Amino acid sequence: MEIRWVQAFIAVAEELHFGRAATRLQMAQSPLSQTVRKLERDLGVELFERNTRSVALTAAGHAFLPHARTVLREVEQARQATRASAGSIYGRVGLGFTGVLNHLSLPPLTRAVRSRYPEIELDLVGRVMTRDAVEQLDSGALDIAFVGLPVDAARISTRLIASEPFGAILPVDHPLAGRTAVELSALSDDDFVSTPLNAGSALQEDALRACLDAGFRPRIVQEITDPYMILMLVAAGVGVALMTEGMAKVIPPGAVYVHLTDGTVRMDHGIAWSARPMRSSLARDAVLDLAAEVLPTPDVASDDVS
Repeated sequence: MEIRWVQAFIAVAEELHFGRAATRLQMAQSPLSQTVRKLERDLGVELFERNTRSVALTAAGHAFLPHARTVLREVEQARQATRASAGSIYGRVGLGFTGVLNHLSLPPLTRAVRSRYPEIELDLVGRVMTRDAVEQLDSGALDIAFVGLPVDAARISTRLIASEPFGAILPVDHPLAGRTAVELSALSDDDFVSTPLNAGSALQEDALRACLDAGFRPRIVQEITDPYMILMLVAAGVGVALMTEGMAKVIPPGAVYVHLTDGTVRMDHGIAWSARPMRSSLARDAVLDLAAEVLPTPDVASDDVS
């Protein structure tokens, strides 16, 4: 078994498309297919179900995937240890984030990493909700992720990086748009725009809980996963939304941010990583240590956002 065979398998397993996997590996599709076939012959099983329309992992493929990732991780750690002995840290770190919700935390961290550890390659993965982040951290698909807290997963470690209040995002022509603050219950008759209920978004879960505590269940008329598109839909007059205070700085024309009178409605932002030793690497741990410097845990409720 060769390392490049394992790399080819992982690329196809994650893309579930030979063409995209070949592009990712910067090789032609035919040699990629031949490489995967060599691995299957070596293992004595088929790893993929193939037809003209789709590619899917077989049971054997699903069983092999976590071990394949471990093999590559061990090889990478060996390389990192060799380089570390010469005084440098290098490697690839997968960092998951939601999107514009992380506009105040992602840039300072990525800039700091590139400045202090130029040989660490950050693989930034967007549109990763908290539930998906936990799953990908546990599987090894991600090394670090921004999440909403708390996270209910024994194998995941987290650290608080910010706690901020919720506010209402209203169309500029909304009757309450001119207020400096509103009670959440005043929006009980409005249409809401939200991330999908089943998306595993901590933002959505906290917002729903706040509405229920205020005595109503929000009438959601539009669901969309991208937080910035939620702002755009509010600006278009589709409905109202609940967002954390940091989003006030990126609201598009046509919408306004209004504080809620109950400042206890908050969202805790965190950074998360796998607690399992096998998921650790010198590069990942270096990024986590640097994150503790540029995104420290607040002593009290903070206005910084993740």
